[in-house]
Amino acid sequence: MDGSVNTTTKPTKAVIYCRVSSKAQEVTGHGLESQETRCRQFAQAKGYDVAAVFPDTITGGGDFMKRPGMVALLSFLDAQPDERYVVIFDDLKRFARDRDFHFRLRDAFRQRDASVECLNFTFEDTPEGEFIETILAAQGQLERKQNGRQVAQKMKARMQNGYWIHNAPIGYRYQTEKGRGKVLIPNPPFDSIIREAFEGYASGRFGSQAEVTRFFESIPEFPRNKHGRVNQQRTTDILTHPAYAGYICSERYGLNWLKAQHEPLISLETFDKVQAMRSGTAKAPKRRNIGDQFALRGIATCACCDTPLRSCVSKGKGGLYPYYLCQTKGCEAYGKSIPRDKIEGEVGEIVKALTPTESLITLTTQMFKDAWAMRSDQAKANIAAGKRRLASIEREIEQVLARIMDTNNDTVIRAYEDKLAKLERDKAKQSENLANQMPAKGAFDKKLELALRFLANPWKLWETGHVQARRLVLKLAFGGPIAYCRNKRARTPKISIPFKVLGDVSGGEFFYGAAGEN
Repeated sequence: MDGSVNTTTKPTKAVIYCRVSSKAQEVTGHGLESQETRCRQFAQAKGYDVAAVFPDTITGGGDFMKRPGMVALLSFLDAQPDERYVVIFDDLKRFARDRDFHFRLRDAFRQRDASVECLNFTFEDTPEGEFIETILAAQGQLERKQNGRQVAQKMKARMQNGYWIHNAPIGYRYQTEKGRGKVLIPNPPFDSIIREAFEGYASGRFGSQAEVTRFFESIPEFPRNKHGRVNQQRTTDILTHPAYAGYICSERYGLNWLKAQHEPLISLETFDKVQAMRSGTAKAPKRRNIGDQFALRGIATCACCDTPLRSCVSKGKGGLYPYYLCQTKGCEAYGKSIPRDKIEGEVGEIVKALTPTESLITLTTQMFKDAWAMRSDQAKANIAAGKRRLASIEREIEQVLARIMDTNNDTVIRAYEDKLAKLERDKAKQSENLANQMPAKGAFDKKLELALRFLANPWKLWETGHVQARRLVLKLAFGGPIAYCRNKRARTPKISIPFKVLGDVSGGEFFYGAAGEN
């Protein structure tokens, strides 16, 4: 093609190009269907036969070769080089909202011997016509950029008000609320999955990010990529997303640790622990494979060598036989097994003896109230100190902002911006610490009820037989390991502080003291 235009033959065939900027516009008055209807009416009035319609749902800015509908239209013209077509547009803004690409597209049609007609604009190949077309193309580009700027300003303002504006993170979904617009709310069951992942990583249940990924993959309904997998990048994006802790951060808009309007799934403390784990500055606590059959695994020790007893399951003719044993070579109890039910039954007798009298429970209640009052006084002092620290951080932020305004050095500005981000982070952490200092109203009664229920009868929880419940009893009732001797049974372990105090008050009468040596 030499770029010349055949002006001797008037075209009788037409193609229609329709474009909207988004899916939402397809159903409005300026949607694709209404554009096509008007263009067909225009073609009919001009006596053109419409050969094809090419729609696009894409922004008009930028390269027109990135629009699938326009690419298809040009390919259609290329496939029929001997035919002359009129390309019909509903509005000049549907042509191109970029001045340079507007005239490149005009040249592309000229090279294919196609003319262009618009319902509300007449193209003229004259200097005056080209001038007017240039002005209108530039106006379309100006409007597009102004609209983009306005949208960006509104998005930034909404984020500054604490509202997340991008795609909802996994574990959340959007809900429209009167007066607030679209707000993130927890999305079951994914919210509990995300919470479990964070808390599991922070506590050491998951020793690495790879284990978190495998946890996600173990859940069939968890979102996957097109290959049906949960990749490491998705896990990284989740574990580093401040929105889960209830904060808004945006590098694009320069926002750092703004308190969000939506409900957090985890605490900022948990989020910080996860970041420390990821960076290697914190180590996961040592994890024991306690299994699901042995309540004393990692708690019971050999009385001869003070080494934790191992747990095993032996298979015999009558079925499976669980037992504990010492596997320390050189120990006199090496290899000698102890039936699980025997040792756990004897420890249960110790637990059963930890039952204080009614008068001791009354005394304990008063002790709790006194301790709670002291804690409340301490909390007030901590709040006062925290407010002073918060005010100090805010003053530092104001100073850094003033320094940023006073300098033109890009390197210095970046350094100040990094410091500002750190201060905003400290401010968010200090604010959360303040919010957690004072207990909620009625919290004392609830916690006291649970504590007294356990202190009054720890045997009731042990008697359930659940391994995790029994391990909880051991953790709360005893202050250390339980030494066990095959010949002398379980030695009385070190009693935890609450029970020890009760024992001291009562003279130790309610403790199980005949089980073995102290």
